[in-house]
Amino acid sequence: MNSKEVLEKSKALQKATAAQESPETIIRLLNELKTGVKADEDLLRSTKIGVVVNKSKQHKNPQVAQLASEIVKKWRDDVFKAKGGSPSSGKKSPNGTASPVPSAASSNGKPKLNVPPAERDWKKDKVDVAKTNQATRDGCIGLIYNGLCHMSTAAPSDILQKATAIEAAGFDKLGPESNSGYSSRMRTLYMNLKNKSNPKLRERVLSGEIPPERFIVMTNDELKSAERKLEDEKLMKENLKDAQMPSVERSISSSLECSNPKCKGLKTVAYTQAQTRSADEPMTTFCECTKCGKRWKFC
Repeated sequence: MNSKEVLEKSKALQKATAAQESPETIIRLLNELKTGVKADEDLLRSTKIGVVVNKSKQHKNPQVAQLASEIVKKWRDDVFKAKGGSPSSGKKSPNGTASPVPSAASSNGKPKLNVPPAERDWKKDKVDVAKTNQATRDGCIGLIYNGLCHMSTAAPSDILQKATAIEAAGFDKLGPESNSGYSSRMRTLYMNLKNKSNPKLRERVLSGEIPPERFIVMTNDELKSAERKLEDEKLMKENLKDAQMPSVERSISSSLECSNPKCKGLKTVAYTQAQTRSADEPMTTFCECTKCGKRWKFC
């Protein structure tokens, strides 16, 4: 098939999917693409047929999903073979994922940085986050990149490779990109990576200690720093201790009137007294209306 024919098949496949036509119809279109397309990078980029077929991997019919996966894998392998069999060129593959990118380094072996570590983001690092031909997914790659590069001196190519792998793992687990859970998870991971009080999380993710597949499913407690965990544990113990202490007995006043002009309840005001100032000063009375919930104090 030439580019025009591929585009026609692409439109037919998108139309059939949107109209929820029978799986047999979609399988027929996919088989025509499988046998008729001789994949090369220029064709896949110009027609974006890889993106269209990749969406069929999410189809509820397992036969459709399986066939789409086979086609995407075949096209990816064909492109890699055309490049000499090495997937490490940093170009986009047909299914929208990026191959590893070599790290840029200066003459002394250190990565080249355009801005100070505290000011880094993907735009200032001048990296291309458009790896999937899908705006939402590319935006998430940029978001994760911004979280990983903050205060880091790692090479932009290394950070981009890691950010792309994390997004791909998130897409596989929570996709498609229209799923609110996918976008929400990407934002949560970004905020944890950017957290100034938890720099070790970024280091562990970049070093590979935490692989992308594991990072995607980590709970909020697992994402916390060791220091934060200790603080939370201390606070929990203090709250437990407070909960076990006997509460101060409150008395119901027969003379105090609720200060809420809409309530003005009598015999509804509970009060306690405490010495909040010096010993020669009168005690402070804390009041709460058991009817409307109004609280106030006086000396």
